[in-house]
Amino acid sequence: MIPTVLWDRKGKEKMKNYKPEGCLIGTPENTRLISTSAGLHEAMISGKILECRASMCNNDHDLLVDLPCMKGIIPRIEGAMGIEEGKTRDIAIISKVNKPVCFKVISININGDGEETAVLSRRIVQEECRGEYISKLVSGDIIPAKVTHLEQFGCFVDIGCGIPSLIPIDAISVSRISHPADRFVTGQDIKVIIKQVDDDRVWLSHKELLGTWEENAAAFSPGETVSGIVRSSEDYGIFIELAPNLAGLAESGHTAEAGQYASVYIKSVIPEKMKIKLIIVDIFNAVYKPSPIKYYVNESHISRWRYTPESSDKVIESIF
Repeated sequence: MIPTVLWDRKGKEKMKNYKPEGCLIGTPENTRLISTSAGLHEAMISGKILECRASMCNNDHDLLVDLPCMKGIIPRIEGAMGIEEGKTRDIAIISKVNKPVCFKVISININGDGEETAVLSRRIVQEECRGEYISKLVSGDIIPAKVTHLEQFGCFVDIGCGIPSLIPIDAISVSRISHPADRFVTGQDIKVIIKQVDDDRVWLSHKELLGTWEENAAAFSPGETVSGIVRSSEDYGIFIELAPNLAGLAESGHTAEAGQYASVYIKSVIPEKMKIKLIIVDIFNAVYKPSPIKYYVNESHISRWRYTPESSDKVIESIF
């Protein structure tokens, strides 16, 4: 949320990076500015982006913001980019209740009793984020995002100042999942890779950040017994996920359902065929906390990602 500077390969300033909502709340500078009338006046003059919890949405779909020092209100048309034009539905405002929202102070009004009200705009922040950051992203850029909600078809994320985008379910990982909840939880901070940006939409992917077949397979050796998750049961075998971008195949003979946990013996690892042959030791039901996501890409941009080993005749890759 605090704009930071990204640099291109030549060392020249490229763009500002606006973080997802929730990254600023609780920071010393934000706390200082929202705590007093003088702080809010300072932020208004300087154009500082602030963040606070939205406490309610009234009948007019104005957001009331939980400022410590005075009443804060984000009028409906200032609640999100595109509301006034009808491009964004009011649910984008309603769904922010009890969550952090970003804003700039556009005025501080005083009534006849001397009570102050800060009039705030989230729309202005989002338009600035769109113009100064998102519009300058290119295919292959890797940026931070925050998971906002999960649907059967994909994972919605905040890519900056509450601006939403979608990771389709088939772009989340190479290992197939039945629902994005198999991989993510709401509020989780993740990385995403830009596939395309146009005037109205940003297309995202995630699987390219989770490592190639060889990078994932390097963590496993024949003779080991390891943990896994059942992803599908077919007539010819049971697919067991060993890592988000790696699955092995065990022979049929066990009753298994997607989502069950398994312990499996690694019989062989065959890079040229991209196969890991498994023997099931046990399959069982359990509820475990998801493991932290391991990202294999540390750069801020990639142009090409090849999943398959060079020794394999099959080619699975992404070109950005």
